[in-house]
Amino acid sequence: MRLYLIPSPIGNLGDITYRAVEILKQADGILCEDTRTSSVLLKHYNIQKQLTPYHQHNEHKVLNYLVEQIQQGKTYALITDAGTPGISDPGFLLVRECIRNSIAVECLPGATAFVPALVQSGIPGNRFVFEGFIPVKKGRQTLMKQLAEEERTIILYESPHRLVKTLKELSTYLGTDRQAAVCRELTKMFEETRKGTLTELAAHYDKTPPKGEIVLIIAGKE
Repeated sequence: MRLYLIPSPIGNLGDITYRAVEILKQADGILCEDTRTSSVLLKHYNIQKQLTPYHQHNEHKVLNYLVEQIQQGKTYALITDAGTPGISDPGFLLVRECIRNSIAVECLPGATAFVPALVQSGIPGNRFVFEGFIPVKKGRQTLMKQLAEEERTIILYESPHRLVKTLKELSTYLGTDRQAAVCRELTKMFEETRKGTLTELAAHYDKTPPKGEIVLIIAGKE
């Protein structure tokens, strides 16, 4: 009777622990964001388990059912499309409800996109703040103003079609010469880490539209 949070590879399928594979094989059920994406991972490791969709559009509906199933003795493993559940991905609601019902929750160590991005960016990583995806509309300007005063290294996730807009806005609020790094497609074939000022990065990606998953690392205010 337990919920396991299993980090899944952010790109390279080899980036998963032996223990994670064993738990996925032994679990009574596997919860995932997208069955098509997770099926590729399970097939790669010859894990033959039925997948149950668990994502931001249905997590409120299935929450009580899943808790009841675990209380009846079942063990579930939660994975997302990439990375660690609960980090800008579904997971928090289920974890909180399990804790409320005295159900054991265990999170395995593993892949999270912002850690390798931060380490290889060359920007100080001893103190940092993770903001995940910044608001598209409501609260966006307020957050930008707050980030302008942040002295710790800032970590953001961003989609490729909003990257240039975000870089330009950040340069307006944080300063055109603020150092940053765009880490794209980590662990995948076309992995790229590009460093420079916010203005330089905006200009580059304006001419060369980016693709894939993106982590943005920004130096804190001096």
